[in-house]
Amino acid sequence: MPARKRKKEAGDLKGAFIEQPVSTTLYDNYMPYAMSVIVSRAIPEIDGFKPSHRKLLYTMYTMNLLGGHRAKSADVVGQTMKLNPHGDQAIYETMVRLTRGNGALLHPWIDSKGNFGSVTSRDMQYAASRYTEVRLDPSCEALFSGLSKQAVDFVDNYSGTMKEPLLLPATFPTILVNNNQGIAVGMASNICSFNLKEVCEATIALIDDPEVDLLDYMPAPDFSTGGYIIYDRDQMRDIYNSGRGSFQIRGAVDINRKERRIEIREIPYTTTIEAIIEDIADGMKSGQYNDVVNVRDETDLNGLCITVEYRASTDADVLLHRLFDKTPLQNSFSCNFNVLINGQPKVLGVREILNEWILWRSGCIVREAKYDAARMRDRLHLLRGMEKILLDIDKAIAVIRLTESEKEVVPRLMQAFDIDEVQAENVADIKLRHLNRDYILKRLRDIDVLEKDIADLERLIGSKARIRNKIKAQLADVAKKYGRERKTELIEPDDIEIPEEEDLIPNYNTRLYLTQEGYVKKLALTSLRGNFEIKVKEGDKLIQEIESTNHSELFFFTDKAQVYKLKAWEIEDHRPSLLGEYSPNLLDLDEGEHVVFIHSVEDEQFDGEFLFVFQNGKGVRVDVAHYETKQRRKKLVNAYSDASPLIGMAFIPPDEDPIFAIRSKKNKLLVFSSSLIVQKATRQAQGATILRSKNDVVVSLLTEADLHFVKDLQYYKIAKIPTAGRYIREETIEARQLSLMDNV
Repeated sequence: MPARKRKKEAGDLKGAFIEQPVSTTLYDNYMPYAMSVIVSRAIPEIDGFKPSHRKLLYTMYTMNLLGGHRAKSADVVGQTMKLNPHGDQAIYETMVRLTRGNGALLHPWIDSKGNFGSVTSRDMQYAASRYTEVRLDPSCEALFSGLSKQAVDFVDNYSGTMKEPLLLPATFPTILVNNNQGIAVGMASNICSFNLKEVCEATIALIDDPEVDLLDYMPAPDFSTGGYIIYDRDQMRDIYNSGRGSFQIRGAVDINRKERRIEIREIPYTTTIEAIIEDIADGMKSGQYNDVVNVRDETDLNGLCITVEYRASTDADVLLHRLFDKTPLQNSFSCNFNVLINGQPKVLGVREILNEWILWRSGCIVREAKYDAARMRDRLHLLRGMEKILLDIDKAIAVIRLTESEKEVVPRLMQAFDIDEVQAENVADIKLRHLNRDYILKRLRDIDVLEKDIADLERLIGSKARIRNKIKAQLADVAKKYGRERKTELIEPDDIEIPEEEDLIPNYNTRLYLTQEGYVKKLALTSLRGNFEIKVKEGDKLIQEIESTNHSELFFFTDKAQVYKLKAWEIEDHRPSLLGEYSPNLLDLDEGEHVVFIHSVEDEQFDGEFLFVFQNGKGVRVDVAHYETKQRRKKLVNAYSDASPLIGMAFIPPDEDPIFAIRSKKNKLLVFSSSLIVQKATRQAQGATILRSKNDVVVSLLTEADLHFVKDLQYYKIAKIPTAGRYIREETIEARQLSLMDNV
């Protein structure tokens, strides 16, 4: 395209664009979408339904599926598309969740036949809609009872070809009876289910006494999957008041000690069978559940069952508490009672929701009463006209007979009996066989009944107390017809026997590594099988390696004469390829403080001694028992003498006399038995002099394993201290250099 033509077209398009701030663009374009999602899709309304639920159930109602035969799900989905344009798969997924077969709802709205999956399984897929059948559950009668009496408004569907109800006139608080979860734009809703009978009784009590304690009637939620709620009444009261909060749910479990099996029969509503099994299997692989032999899903037609087999030496109660603690077998449910009230999203407490429902339901009853009263007045008006005919039936017959044309019958009747056109039409339509006194008298007797009924309806419309009484009567009827016992039981926190923390922690052998730059790495011995390389940071090196267990108490000695204590399980297990934990962060060390030595104490056996060697040539032995504390303090100051910098320390096992050596700055070497070092009863003791040499200091402490470069160990060994030591021979230095070269 020529440049001149492109320039001309660009100039023509210039006027088609309007510059405006991006905030304005977002507001004008995104806000309508956000409001549509909030108001018309994700957040339930006071009748307890989202639009997708309401459209589906209303379609099934118009298909006469309440109390009748079942229809193919595909047929229902197709009919629902007249109201819901979001596609057949979305409609069918909505249907699946509402069915009895899926089990997602405490009181399902749809009686289903076929495979609809299960709320307890992530992998169990529902059958296609052409294979399954559905009809409305009998309890849906309470949803549609006032629909034919204009209890709610009707609006056009998306194409304007038919009408649909704006809400369903439910005669009980469905908003609290079934779970309802939705994620909108910038807000969400998560309403747990409550027992239908308890909700109805609580609503009746609230009508009688606005200050009633709802916890006395509906103490806690109830879930379709059963299980237990760890019931804290104060915590639940906060949720009831604010509409927000969380509580703990746990599964129902049987322990078969004879066959060494834990059988999980009910699981929390918030998890699935596969999630629990995967967590246990992963724990078995990582060594967290070494006492578990096998875990499998044995769910069948008899009900849900996850079997966990354990070893003969295992304490089943301790294992079970670990499963509750580490897997979704115990989980939390987060409440967010966000409801649309007159088109506005509001987070309400249970009392506020029930009050809003009572107010809304009162309006439905008034509309029904006005509708019935209007129909009765119309009927009464016709009977008043018939009453006038009773005065002279022969005259009415004569008027009709003497009328020349059919269109003149109604006007002549109006004139003859002083009645209006509607009354005259009714008289004219009476069959000849009914023009007898007996028939007309029977009809006229209805006048008194109608007048009485109309008066009752007018009193109902004008009386708040009568309306509330009718609501109470309907609630009592629903509770009697459809109420069931609780599925989810309540358990007090004090009734849960919790083993000691250490019993809940798996115990296994580990190996600990300390690097010069202060990294601590804990590896389970099971992860050290085969070929592996312990990774360290570039320029760093390992300075200590010790065997331990996951239940051991670890001592971390630092260069500031302090010792930090930590349980081994508080350190995360690492892989050989990881650097490990950085000790200043792990222990919250002081500024410039470094870990120089690690020691492990198993089963609270504080046996053996620590050997401390200082730069000034002194050394001391201190019992490990001096570091035991009854209060399990995390940090001990004055762990050793700080009169001279610590050069090195080592652990001396009980009843052993290992060989050590120190090397001085003047290149002297001194080999000695640990028994030569003085033992002191206090941690801060400096001990006695080992190296006696003018203007010389100790630079390193060596163990017997470090002395492989020394040819004649006896040459450097001493029988008593203090001593000046011996200069390292030339051949020893050369041998050490060769040894270092070999290691490289």
